[in-house]
Amino acid sequence: MQESFQRPVSLQRRLGVGLTILLASLWLAATGIAGFVVRSEMYEVFDSALQETAERLMPLAVMEILNQDTSNGSINPQNIAPLQEAKEYLTYTVRDASGNVLLQSHEAKGDIFPASPETGFHSTDHYRFYGTSAISNTLFIEVAEPLEHRRKALLETVLALLVPLALAIPLSFLGVWYYVRQSLRPMVAYRDAIEARGEGDLTPVDSQGRLPAEMEPVSRAVNSLMERLERALEAERSFTANSAHELRTPIAEALAQTQRLKREIADVLPSDERIKRIESSLRKLSRLSEKLMQLARAEGAGLLLPEAADLTPVLHYVLQDFRGSSDRLDVDVPEDGPVLSRLDPDVFAILARNLIENALKYGGEDESVGVQLSPGVFRVTNSGPPVEEQTLRGLSERFVRGRGTAKVHGSGLGLAIVSAIAQGVHTSLDIRSPATGRSDGFEVAFSLPGA
Repeated sequence: MQESFQRPVSLQRRLGVGLTILLASLWLAATGIAGFVVRSEMYEVFDSALQETAERLMPLAVMEILNQDTSNGSINPQNIAPLQEAKEYLTYTVRDASGNVLLQSHEAKGDIFPASPETGFHSTDHYRFYGTSAISNTLFIEVAEPLEHRRKALLETVLALLVPLALAIPLSFLGVWYYVRQSLRPMVAYRDAIEARGEGDLTPVDSQGRLPAEMEPVSRAVNSLMERLERALEAERSFTANSAHELRTPIAEALAQTQRLKREIADVLPSDERIKRIESSLRKLSRLSEKLMQLARAEGAGLLLPEAADLTPVLHYVLQDFRGSSDRLDVDVPEDGPVLSRLDPDVFAILARNLIENALKYGGEDESVGVQLSPGVFRVTNSGPPVEEQTLRGLSERFVRGRGTAKVHGSGLGLAIVSAIAQGVHTSLDIRSPATGRSDGFEVAFSLPGA
């Protein structure tokens, strides 16, 4: 069963979003708690004001009632007119023990007050009341305040808290992201330092002591692992190079002896197939040892020069090795100036030799091979039927041979050597079929490291 791929989550994004949500939640919770506390305090203040209003109005109301003209034997209810037009949040009424209204504010409505006078605090769905009595509970005053007034004041207070919070949350979001980004910058620089290296560079990464304490053990572990890998790969490369080098002399000697034996017995056994097979095997071993040494060189260090050099003379030198096939080579080299690159000339010679050799081997016998050297790219193109995409992807692996009309089978290391060079200098290798602008053929384009 195919495993589903889950994209890793950025630590910077995780910390930024998490801290922002946490801060916003804490601030909203704090605002809610503050609103609850403010509500309690505000209601306490409103109740105190309601009580104080009733107690201050009561003596004045008693004097007003006692000073009324009672010659007709009754007291007429009076509405206290305001000195100027204003919104009244508090209304009051003064009644006797029977509930008769003796005195009231001009906006007082009898239907909002209880049927009989009550003392102390009490509430309905829409009003908050406070009542007190005087003259041996014969006169009662009740002051009413709309609860809507309290709710509106509470809402305005909470909004006054939320408006700054609405501005603070985006600012804190930006601040958190900036702080997290700055805090993670050493880790990002450490990551970039690793990614910027070529695949053959396994030297320890210097963190310059800027990594957080939690990441220092990881840095030491990575450097230790890279050192062990470097020693293992160096031992492998040394073994490959030394083995190939040590085999060159005995193989060359065995090949020379075989060719001498072939000449000596030519009169006796003019067509001995065993001698031919031995000679062919020794030639293959000789080519294989040469390729192994080239592969060890391609996977080693020192593939780049400190300064750029001209690759044009190196290419002309390599082309001399293909003098017998020079009529098939279509060479395109700039004549108006050098082609500069930091690629080591010896490494470029190995690269060019392998690509041209493969193109001649697997291209059509009567078709030309294009060799183009231009600033920034080295390209080799040959003819032949298009290569399947699946086969194309595996051609740069070791000991993988392409299907073609080659009479002499290669070692399967040519493109692997070129691919190792590309990886070692951290550049791109473009292998495509059919070739650019054609319906057939095979093309390899190697991007030259910076001039």
